[in-house]
Amino acid sequence: MKNIRNFCIIAHIDHGKSTLADRLLEFTHTVTDREMQNQLLDDMDLERERGITIKSHAIQMNYEYENQEYILNLIDTPGHVDFSYEVSRSIAACEGALLIVDASQGIEAQTISNLYLALEHDLEIIPVINKIDLPGAEPEVVKDQVMDLLGCADEDVIYASGKEGIGITEILEAIITRIESPEGNPDSPLQAMIFDSEFNSYRGVEVIFRVFNGTLRKGDKVKFVNTGKVYNAEEIGVLKLQNTPKESISAGNVGYLISGIKEASEVKVGDTITHQAKPCQNAIKGFEDVKPMVFAGIYPVDTSEFEELRASMEKLQLNDASLVWEPETSAALGFGFRCGFLGMLHMEIVQERLEREFDMTVITTVPSVEFRAVKTDGTYQEVNAPSEMPEPNTISHIEEPFIKAQIITKSEFIGPVIALCMDKRGVIINQTYLTSDRVELIFELPLSEIVFDFFDKLKTISRGYASLDYELIGYRQSSMVKLDIMLNGEKVDALSAIVHRDKAYDWGKRLCEKLRSLLPRQMFEIAIQAAIGTKVIARESVKALRKNVLAKCYGGDITRKRKLLEKQKKGKKRMRNVGNVEIPQEAFMAVLKLD
Repeated sequence: MKNIRNFCIIAHIDHGKSTLADRLLEFTHTVTDREMQNQLLDDMDLERERGITIKSHAIQMNYEYENQEYILNLIDTPGHVDFSYEVSRSIAACEGALLIVDASQGIEAQTISNLYLALEHDLEIIPVINKIDLPGAEPEVVKDQVMDLLGCADEDVIYASGKEGIGITEILEAIITRIESPEGNPDSPLQAMIFDSEFNSYRGVEVIFRVFNGTLRKGDKVKFVNTGKVYNAEEIGVLKLQNTPKESISAGNVGYLISGIKEASEVKVGDTITHQAKPCQNAIKGFEDVKPMVFAGIYPVDTSEFEELRASMEKLQLNDASLVWEPETSAALGFGFRCGFLGMLHMEIVQERLEREFDMTVITTVPSVEFRAVKTDGTYQEVNAPSEMPEPNTISHIEEPFIKAQIITKSEFIGPVIALCMDKRGVIINQTYLTSDRVELIFELPLSEIVFDFFDKLKTISRGYASLDYELIGYRQSSMVKLDIMLNGEKVDALSAIVHRDKAYDWGKRLCEKLRSLLPRQMFEIAIQAAIGTKVIARESVKALRKNVLAKCYGGDITRKRKLLEKQKKGKKRMRNVGNVEIPQEAFMAVLKLD
């Protein structure tokens, strides 16, 4: 056990985690030259297309140092704030972390946030300054920032370049000498924690776990503590580039388990695995429950595909434990699911993965956050969707979730950044200069304001330099109203939204204008109205397509024409009463792209 090291790589987006992981795999000869490709661990098409890591990936390397063979278990983690749950799970399975900082960008918000996650779990931090070969790199400046942040010594910081392969030997040496070997007793009862899982359509659910105590052997009867299910360990092994079967895996090591589990719901990330015959005394404290930030409805385009969508969601949840969902119905869209996401990027990725991996075409409704309605009798009601909002006469007030946002930017962009946050009803709490030209701004903002396009706008006004990290700080009373959209007098619940009273008129007006351009014209006029309660605050009309009924009247008396026009008018009126409006998918997404 003293020759095992478990570590993960943490950093802000695009600071070179995956590239550095590639170099480590090459250097330790875990992969051959033929198998090598860039971002080797990012095996999803989406990850390669976008150049981001979505899933954390575990892989085992062997390395010889001072005539001793060492086993290094590496977990490469995502950098985006929407996937921070993946990072927290990876950290729980490790004893150390490589903290990577880009030599040209310096320390950013997510660097700090991931660092605190690691420090909470008492991980040994090895600071690495990456991309020192770039023309704009300032390794010395960044080194001072890192030393200030960590309070470490000058010689603890390693210079590296993932692209050029500089500093790889020093990193491997630091992993072996500075990170402690895992603690645990291979002879005590088995205690292992599930930190990931994925679905294999041929072999069932593959469970990825870290053993803390005891030894798991092939063919053992194992029990999952939380679900209470018992399985046979048909195949166990370690995670190389391809899974490598082994006869046993003992304390301190990371491995996978296949036991023909067919039901996705039977595997919970954070659960403890133990022996059925000799169980461990207490379960490992798993992960904290995930707190979704954004809620949206996901519906099948064809209502008959509801059960298929449910199965796809279960399989996706295995691979992405931060996805939370429950069934719901909508008057406009039929049966579907109310899903909780960690942010807008997470929502987009889930929708893409459903389409690519499971061939499910889905309609996504307007994202919203979780409000709290305080009733007149003092009780609370959680409101995840506009349709759940109680009647106005039963509510005393509404509370909305607030976040504390930490924005790090160059000092020249302070003005526009503060203006953006003020526009989003934010309050500035603190402003600190980290260096002469880098500022940290702390804001308190309503979560509903940053859900849609805040991050994009922030990146635009700061030319990509600003970085954002946020955490929930609780609920506060706010003047929120439910804005209904009506088509020909009928409410469309999938387009409703809960907005701040001051912004309701502007929001309703812009939404009606947008819908007018998106709804296809019918044979009858469509009235698009935005209303708060019974009061209509904005209206647009989609004009009817008109058939030329006078084409056959050449000359003759005016009464002939009038008779035909009257008949047409009556027909239009009747059609408007019975006609229903088909709403295209773009219209549901219009709300997101109002600007």
